[in-house]
Amino acid sequence: MCFNAKRLSKLALGPVLMLLSAFALANPEVNQVNMAPGVTEVGKEIYDLHMIILGICVVIGIGVFGVMFYSIFYHRKSRGVTPATFHESTQVEILWTVVPFFILIGMAIPATNTLLSIYDNDDAELDVLITGYQWKWKYEYLNENGENVSFFSNLRTPQSEIYNTEAKGEHYLLEVDNPLVLPAGKKVRFLITANDVIHSWWVPHLAVKKDAVPGFINEAWTRTDQTGIYRGQCAELCGKDHGFMPIVVNVVEPAEYDDWLAGKQAEQAEIAALMAQEFTLDELMERGEAVYQRNCLACHGANGEGGVGPAIAASAVATGDLSGHLEIGINGVPGTAMQAFGGQINDVEMAAVITYQRNAFGNNMGDLVQPIDVFNHKKGQ
Repeated sequence: MCFNAKRLSKLALGPVLMLLSAFALANPEVNQVNMAPGVTEVGKEIYDLHMIILGICVVIGIGVFGVMFYSIFYHRKSRGVTPATFHESTQVEILWTVVPFFILIGMAIPATNTLLSIYDNDDAELDVLITGYQWKWKYEYLNENGENVSFFSNLRTPQSEIYNTEAKGEHYLLEVDNPLVLPAGKKVRFLITANDVIHSWWVPHLAVKKDAVPGFINEAWTRTDQTGIYRGQCAELCGKDHGFMPIVVNVVEPAEYDDWLAGKQAEQAEIAALMAQEFTLDELMERGEAVYQRNCLACHGANGEGGVGPAIAASAVATGDLSGHLEIGINGVPGTAMQAFGGQINDVEMAAVITYQRNAFGNNMGDLVQPIDVFNHKKGQ
């Protein structure tokens, strides 16, 4: 039997192209091939510069390949064309040196103006210190009055979606428990660094992408009048969980931002007040379970059975000396994936999660760790 391969390929390709076209129309942002202008003036400048340079490159490409294909076609041997005998041309040498020079100058002028805008970090109305950790972000609002607000932003996508026991949500791996909140219409300067390895803070819609390097502080800035939620990711391969380090920025009206900031300041004042309190075992267990699920579950397992990290259930640490357990929780274990959580969670949360680990998963040690115990342990180091 003889098959017409060309006909079959057309028949097979037709439905595929129709499906791809329909999918692209239904999901323009997911499937677009060009960069987006974003919601900031700098982002629009970058987009305009991109389109200008792309246009110049397209014109040059068409011109070069047009001349090349014309020469190949009309000067081929089968037409009886006799090859030219000249070796070089001074006029041509000058021409293809001078023309690219002026093209590059034409590109450099708008590129320089855009770069000046990107690096203009002066006159910011708000400063935010961003610190990358494996694998989360810490945000600290630096206020002139010294009432700084700081918190960690962790991945909120549930483990059930990650391990495919439930359907993946709309913002899979792009949702956090504490987004960065910024006021619309104000220039915000970011001071970006890292605690452990190199990360990269990248939010395309805000036209910000800056490396977070331990021991160095890099600057960037943004300003937009358009409120909304903008998502990004760490853009530097920073370890095995690099893909679980999202960024969410919520741009709100200034009045809403002031209310949010006041609420965060009140939360920190409440935590300071809790430091002086003593909690019951039930209260610590309830708090500790929430902290464990947010910070420990991914490595140590939902039931303390272990996984990436060692088991908590019946472990020598959770059933051994309390001070040793506190030491590991606060300062981590150098050379392993066990991070130092002493600076990532507050003393109330540390006391709660240590209490939870020593009494959950069948450990039943009966130990209660109060916030003051964590504070005294840190003080005695």
